[in-house]
Amino acid sequence: MIKPGHLNKGDRVAIVSLSSGLLGEPQCAHQLKLGVRRMEEAGMVPVFMNNTLKGLQHLHDNPQARADDLKQAFFDDEIKAVFSAIGGDDTYRLLPYLLDDAGFVENVRTNPKIFMGFSDTTNNHLMFHRLGLVSYYGPSFLTDFAELDQHMLAYTEHAINNLFRTDAIMDIQSSPTWYMDRTDYSVKALGTPRRQHVENKGHDIIYGNGIIEGPLLGGCLESLYDGYTGDRYPDQKVLYDAYRLMPTLGEWRNKIMFLETSEEKPSPESFQRYMDHFSVHGIFNVIAGLMVGKPIDEVHYDAYRLILERYAIRHDLPVIYNINFGHSCPRTILPYGLNTIVNFPAKTIRIGEPLFG
Repeated sequence: MIKPGHLNKGDRVAIVSLSSGLLGEPQCAHQLKLGVRRMEEAGMVPVFMNNTLKGLQHLHDNPQARADDLKQAFFDDEIKAVFSAIGGDDTYRLLPYLLDDAGFVENVRTNPKIFMGFSDTTNNHLMFHRLGLVSYYGPSFLTDFAELDQHMLAYTEHAINNLFRTDAIMDIQSSPTWYMDRTDYSVKALGTPRRQHVENKGHDIIYGNGIIEGPLLGGCLESLYDGYTGDRYPDQKVLYDAYRLMPTLGEWRNKIMFLETSEEKPSPESFQRYMDHFSVHGIFNVIAGLMVGKPIDEVHYDAYRLILERYAIRHDLPVIYNINFGHSCPRTILPYGLNTIVNFPAKTIRIGEPLFG
């Protein structure tokens, strides 16, 4: 896998809307301003690509424009990292405009950059993984830099600071605090804290003993399931098959799979269906272990846990749960393709090699 370089203070960072164009809507103007200030305070220079702020309808109707923004960012030598504005549900529509462009493909490999985001951005991560680039499943502009509290969430800010470290071998700690999702993102919510809870579960060992290790591969559970099945958009599977984007059984072998659920808070029945797909298709037989994120607002926590336990026992699969990544706040960063060590007795997770080249 090709690793990008770390960030330096003053580096230019591109913001791209590869799925939803929400960041460009008038109701997000206060978050846009706040996110810019937070990025500058962190030592970055935010750069908005040509179409990033053109709004929901324009970006929905023009997937090529979204793809052009990503290509622009990768062709610009002054851009050192690319952050997603937010997720959405149709990033897969960009694939032909990106993967049929030989110049873009070559540029990804010869001019690697940090790429970060989560949720539907899973589609982009799978594309970069197919191209051999290490990318980072983590915070996005609107959800994290534009957090409406008076400060960024400390745990997430700490994770982002790792982007500047030259020696970044990262331990994934359990946050001592977790936060409820907001229901109000309006101007009135500026400066208001999220509802918070003391974390009393920590890294939750469902099944397993000893130490496992392997490269990370995964993403948002619903995005992965949709990529394999086409249940949400039938043409998604057509494109994924054409570009061989979804990992094969052989490519899952000895990987540590990471999964997390979206803000849609899938029912236990849906969660069971998603897990069953991976089970029936043999993925749980070949991976080294499974890391599962904390469900947003802890909705269905116990029901998910029971389902995970059944599959863990059936497949003799080490499973660690309640990890702070993905949709639940706060969130850390998980690097695709990098060797990761999970110590089950100690309940520790370490990225076992430097994050950057």
